[in-house]
Amino acid sequence: MYLTEEQLLIYRNQGFILLSEYFSRAEVEIMKAELSAISTEKSPKKILEKDNKTVRSLHGSHTTNDVFNSLARHPFIVEPAMQIVGNQVYIYQFKVNLKAAFTGDIWKWHQDYIYWRKEDGMPRPQVVNAMCLLDDMNEFNGPLFVIPSSHREEMIDVTSDHPKVATTNSNISSDGDAWISSFSANLKYSLSPELVTDLVSKYGIYLIKAVAGSVLFFDSNIVHASSNNISPFGRSTVIITYNSIENIPLPVQNPRPDFLVSQDYRPVTPLAPDALSKFSRVLI
Repeated sequence: MYLTEEQLLIYRNQGFILLSEYFSRAEVEIMKAELSAISTEKSPKKILEKDNKTVRSLHGSHTTNDVFNSLARHPFIVEPAMQIVGNQVYIYQFKVNLKAAFTGDIWKWHQDYIYWRKEDGMPRPQVVNAMCLLDDMNEFNGPLFVIPSSHREEMIDVTSDHPKVATTNSNISSDGDAWISSFSANLKYSLSPELVTDLVSKYGIYLIKAVAGSVLFFDSNIVHASSNNISPFGRSTVIITYNSIENIPLPVQNPRPDFLVSQDYRPVTPLAPDALSKFSRVLI
């Protein structure tokens, strides 16, 4: 499943493209059933909200779960990722963000690439995010906001407010807690209100509203955020980041854990139709 030239142009111009109802409701339910199981595991791959009990995000699940492994290698996602990046890709990061009903917290305005550049040594933003919605995303449940075309600003270099982060998260060892600031509500490289105001006055603001099963491809330098979820509707998403095999991160001091930043640089081979039986893709 490759993007059309028109779709690629939309992506290049606005920094994202939304493909509605990409996966069926049945497939979404398969993924959500797996999500329920892995959310209960006690693991350093799990990040909690400030209340120290609500799950905020899960990382690296594609390495241990067959369904999510199939999703990460699904041709409907891998093939557009290769188009966007311009060559073969490997899975740089796999995470599930859960915006729990009533308790899901904010993600401040930020870009992704600055983390990958400063924390992981990624040379260039030759990378793409694929977000698969496991719930309907609407104006009520903490949707994703983006500033269209803000990727044209390239990486906005901001200084961290907290180079070392303390945590009360009982699932995380204090020996490696510095990386948590990349995933907490108090993000390490968030943008100031003044800067966001300037960007919105220049480019506008857009709310991503779509049904479960939709997929959003977005640029690593697009400025985005999400509000807290005070509704009774959960909002979970899978975000798979594909990096070019020609854009391998350089060595850094204190590298982040492998379940956050994969060191498996083997190119992803899209699954053949006969290998997708567990995922029950009926359109292939």
